[in-house]
Amino acid sequence: MMIQQANPIIVHVIETPVRSTTVADVLLGSIGLAGVLVLAALLLGALLGGGLILLKHWRNGLDESGTADSGTIHIV
Repeated sequence: MMIQQANPIIVHVIETPVRSTTVADVLLGSIGLAGVLVLAALLLGALLGGGLILLKHWRNGLDESGTADSGTIHIV
């Protein structure tokens, strides 16, 4: 059998204080997230718009040189 100690070991667990979340923290976080999403949308929109403009210029360049067959009818 095991022999018990005469003096038990007592351990006090001290928890660190938890910082409470306030309404201002939630509002600042949501505004920050919205700002990041707006910046991402602007960046992707600019990339897509620039790509479409380059595609249009590339297609117009092929039409004028006669190397590509296009269904565009030029009526002047």
